[in-house]
Amino acid sequence: MTKVSTRPWDSASHLRTEEEMAAYLDAALEEAGDDPKFIAHALGVIARARGMSQLSRDTGVKRESLYRALSGEGNPEFATIWKVVRALGIRLHAESALENSASE
Repeated sequence: MTKVSTRPWDSASHLRTEEEMAAYLDAALEEAGDDPKFIAHALGVIARARGMSQLSRDTGVKRESLYRALSGEGNPEFATIWKVVRALGIRLHAESALENSASE
């Protein structure tokens, strides 16, 4: 029997462009439901793809604190999430969920 070597999947290594990062976050927002930690984790993946050290400089938040807050296990304040979103150059927008459910 042939031995198969595997390694853990890391989404961050596959996010290369701004468009891929935005699409990844958009998909995470759709999938998250009521789980804010899911969104924090998705932002953490994007942050690692971009470079956590640069993000730390851009946000003024210590790198270790960013890793913890964006791990999916942390409980970051909205202010931290907002700083990260802004520093990553991501623009969020809102639309009515009622409009979407009426068309389904």
